[in-house]
Amino acid sequence: MNADILPAGPAGARMRRWVRFSPLERVARGAFYILALLAVIWAAQTIEIIPEFLYDAPQQTADLFARMWPIDWAWYPEVVHQALLETLHTATLGTILAIALAAPVALLVARNITRSVILNTIGRFVLVATRSVHSIMWALFFVAIFGPGALAGMLAIAVHSIGFTGKFLSEAIEEARPGPIEALVATGASPLAILVKGYWPQVKPAFLSLAVFRWDINVRESAVLGLVGGGGLGMALDTALSNLYWDQAGLVLIVIFVVVIVTEIATSWIRGRII
Repeated sequence: MNADILPAGPAGARMRRWVRFSPLERVARGAFYILALLAVIWAAQTIEIIPEFLYDAPQQTADLFARMWPIDWAWYPEVVHQALLETLHTATLGTILAIALAAPVALLVARNITRSVILNTIGRFVLVATRSVHSIMWALFFVAIFGPGALAGMLAIAVHSIGFTGKFLSEAIEEARPGPIEALVATGASPLAILVKGYWPQVKPAFLSLAVFRWDINVRESAVLGLVGGGGLGMALDTALSNLYWDQAGLVLIVIFVVVIVTEIATSWIRGRII
């Protein structure tokens, strides 16, 4: 900065001196770092880390992988293949049900469609309540009601996905351009026609991309829900671990890894085509 154009006196001196943070900001940052350090120390004391268990962790890991080899590939057509199909069906049906349930809630939350503060609050409460509880907890809840199996896993996936899907869908609706909506309103179009002809063409790419992305997440989650009775690959893994069949457990882990990689590649390609 040219010193000739700066005012003289204390005002010019303040302009010449550049400070990244104000004194209040420096105090706040220092307090945050101290609190974070105290939280880490408190957490380390609470979890009671046992050094002896850390020392032999590499040896135990190597021994575990040695037990998994060679992989029992013959177990795939007997059990794992059916469990894989059940996992994919659970994720797919759970995603479809979540979208069907989240769409009306998203319309309640979108402020450019629903003007009522009470309805907006109810919709936001539903979104927060469903996504704040982990899918494993939902699976335990539905297993207690319907018993272990794919139905409990599918419902857990669906209910947990409502919050995620509804939140992003409502944001996509609120970001719709008002021009086409105002034109439809001026022509006397019905509310349903406004939704179908005004909002849907603008929301459709985000909606489809969101559905594919959520399905990818649900495939991963449904592969784990079987550990608590949600069916699918998780239940096959739990069976192998309970019986100490490490070669079969290794097979299930490999299948889960391959499925996650394939779904990630497929969904990335589909979302790229949609967007």
